[in-house]
Amino acid sequence: MFKEFRKEIEWGGRTLVLESGKIARQADGAVMATYGDTKVLCTVVGEQKAREGVDFFPLAVHYQEKTFAAGKIPGGFFKREGRPGEKETLTSRLIDRPIRPLFAKGFKNETQIICTVLSHDLENDPDIVALIGTSAALTISGLPFMGPLGGCRVGYIAGEYVLNPHLDEMSNSSLDLIVAGTREGVLMVESEASELSEELMLGAVTFGHNAFQSVINAIIDLAELCAKEPRSLPEPPAELEEMTSRIRNLAEADLRIAYGASDKMTRQEKISKTKDRVAAELAADDHFAQKLNDNLLGDIFKDLEKDIVRHAIIKTGKRIDGRDTKTVRPIISEVGLLPRTHGSALFTRGETQALVVTTLGTGQDEARIDDLAGEYREHFLLHYNFPPYSVGEAGRFGFTGRREIGHGKLAWRALHPIMPSKESFPYTIRVVSEITESNGSSSMATVCGASLSLMDAGVPLPRPVAGIAMGLIKEDDGIAVLSDILGDEDHLGDMDFKVAGTENGITSLQMDIKITSITGEIMRQALDQAREGRLHILGEMSKALNTSRSDISNNAPRITIIKINKDKIREVIGPGGKMIREISETTETKIDIEDDGTVKVAAVDEKASQAAIDWIRSITSEPEVGAIYTGKVVKTVDFGAFVNFMGAKDGLVHISELAEGRVGQTTDVVNVGDTVKVKLSMKAVNQETGKELSAKP
Repeated sequence: MFKEFRKEIEWGGRTLVLESGKIARQADGAVMATYGDTKVLCTVVGEQKAREGVDFFPLAVHYQEKTFAAGKIPGGFFKREGRPGEKETLTSRLIDRPIRPLFAKGFKNETQIICTVLSHDLENDPDIVALIGTSAALTISGLPFMGPLGGCRVGYIAGEYVLNPHLDEMSNSSLDLIVAGTREGVLMVESEASELSEELMLGAVTFGHNAFQSVINAIIDLAELCAKEPRSLPEPPAELEEMTSRIRNLAEADLRIAYGASDKMTRQEKISKTKDRVAAELAADDHFAQKLNDNLLGDIFKDLEKDIVRHAIIKTGKRIDGRDTKTVRPIISEVGLLPRTHGSALFTRGETQALVVTTLGTGQDEARIDDLAGEYREHFLLHYNFPPYSVGEAGRFGFTGRREIGHGKLAWRALHPIMPSKESFPYTIRVVSEITESNGSSSMATVCGASLSLMDAGVPLPRPVAGIAMGLIKEDDGIAVLSDILGDEDHLGDMDFKVAGTENGITSLQMDIKITSITGEIMRQALDQAREGRLHILGEMSKALNTSRSDISNNAPRITIIKINKDKIREVIGPGGKMIREISETTETKIDIEDDGTVKVAAVDEKASQAAIDWIRSITSEPEVGAIYTGKVVKTVDFGAFVNFMGAKDGLVHISELAEGRVGQTTDVVNVGDTVKVKLSMKAVNQETGKELSAKP
């Protein structure tokens, strides 16, 4: 019934298996990729006809993790998988980025890729398996995919590069780098690093590129067994050459003037007017009117813009806004803008601006994350928002898209390696970046603004972090590496290379390449140039704040940590949490109790915090021989008085211990409500001073 095809290789000390022909046979391409005991089903379907009315390639990548893959049942009321989690969204983007530039130009058929994690061995991360499986499925699908590509994860442990480290090994790695590419070169890099040098980062990329060549060979071997006949691409319109020449004649002069405007909004207005004028002139020309359509006009216009901008940079060394290739746009950094927040910063670089706010919370504010590898809590959160007004548009609002999640995670990776440990700084830290203006690399503006905002909040960062986006123009007549790229330079260029780090080294690197001929020398030049730019930006940031404030904001909660006997935790919590709720509500504090007896009390008011601590200690303390306590008489009887001296603890002071000499009746010395000093007796303590009386010889 099945005609199965299989390719197996040993890779990184484990077996990688690619299988097709048994599952999902109606898809254009389907591959079951297995690495260790992690299995991902990768499917590809491309529509037979191009979608009308689109001037882009409608590709959608969906990576999904099924909880049964790790022997779990979903939480929640409905007990089924819901909307994609952050890991699923980020992995979908991770797969999309390197495969998109490998589709043939002009292919606009709607294409959908679905990667489903079916088994997770809790050792091998499914993201790399899904990337490889997708490449294999595309290669055998018959779609115009100019692959295959390979990918891998690179760690750096004990001074050595490690291929595809196990999940439990990553805690010992100072690098988490994913690299993907073809035989010819690298297409995508995503990484987090512990302030590593440019040389080490470049070495990791090279190590990874060499390591996945065997995977590319395995995919080619599988394709030779079962690949479908390649689809024919639609022929370009017969009138394309004539239309291109006509549009160039009509638009080139005005486009060159438009791209001479350094202001983004002015430039866009001029380009739009030029496009509208050309469309109107062509529509009025009987020869072209029947041949004209918006998509064709848009494609030709984009190619013309690329040609004008790219060759101008190569020829003159001057960019759209007049800068040379290495100059960073003007920077203004400000901190402490928002008086009621715990930390705030406004970072402006040219026409890109981020307002970044830091909030300090307690353990109750930690994010609880439940994924296939297990449940964990995250105490450092970074959220990125990109409202439409930041680019002068009235667009969709209130929706967190893949772009927002991806850019936020990139900034998170840049800052995470230098964040203080939870033990040394016991706060939950949330950073929110609101992009208020955007013209290139708002994610790197977020890194710079977040670093300033954290330091303004008193978070003890050892060093500030800055980020810069690099670009590339590569033509037959020359190459230009660009520092601090504009949005248009990203759109019309060949590379988006983001580098973040401190003065000591790189903390995060993300690279997306649109061509496959990036050499190691070009990457080295980009990294060296990025370091110069990063150090310049750090210098500009230091004009606002160059180190963390010595104390947290007065608006932030103060956390005091005490230790109690683990056996007393239940008493502090009380039945159903009644006691701890009463303490929190009465003293207006937040209280976290850990299993080892660590208690964290948070309050803006120091007196409230002390009141909660005293209450907790009164519950958990044990009477000590020789200690003097302040208590309240709660009951008198003929033989003595009952004194409440420690939480709910009452002690009997026998009538013979109430005072020196013979006491006739208890009420001669104390009455209910009296505050007294006790040391397992009253007469051993001076009731006026609270000092212990010397024992008589």
